Amino acid sequence: MTIIAQLGTSFFAASGFAVIFNAPRNRLIPCGVVGMLGWVLYFILVQKGIDSVPATVFAAMLIAVLSQVFAKYYKTPIIIFNVAGIIPLVPGGMAYNAMRHFVENDYAVAMQYVTKVMLLSGGIGLGLMFSEVINQVVRKVWKN
Repeated sequence: MTIIAQLGTSFFAASGFAVIFNAPRNRLIPCGVVGMLGWVLYFILVQKGIDSVPATVFAAMLIAVLSQVFAKYYKTPIIIFNVAGIIPLVPGGMAYNAMRHFVENDYAVAMQYVTKVMLLSGGIGLGLMFSEVINQVVRKVWKN
């Protein structure tokens, strides 16, 4: 039952942000699918005991690969799928908790949250970057 809830909420989160970012209406479902699959990979990896930072990197890589595939298939810019798909991975709640602990003068806990937020955000960037580098290497090898 938990996985079904994760599927639904991540799909609607990604689709909802696609609406906010003015994605074309006929691309909302693919945007939701990209976000949902990325989040489900992250969720499964964390459930298997993998730390959240490497799980975020792998999920971001999956999102970037799916975005590239969907962008080619739907003849739409890749950024539409990347931005909407990455939203479920963004550690917004953790960033909120970090700021709340700073306001409450609980600096030790706040710094733990800030460190985790920075690691997760960096993991998202690394995942997107690695995917693009791998894509370009594969294209060059395939071309030759």
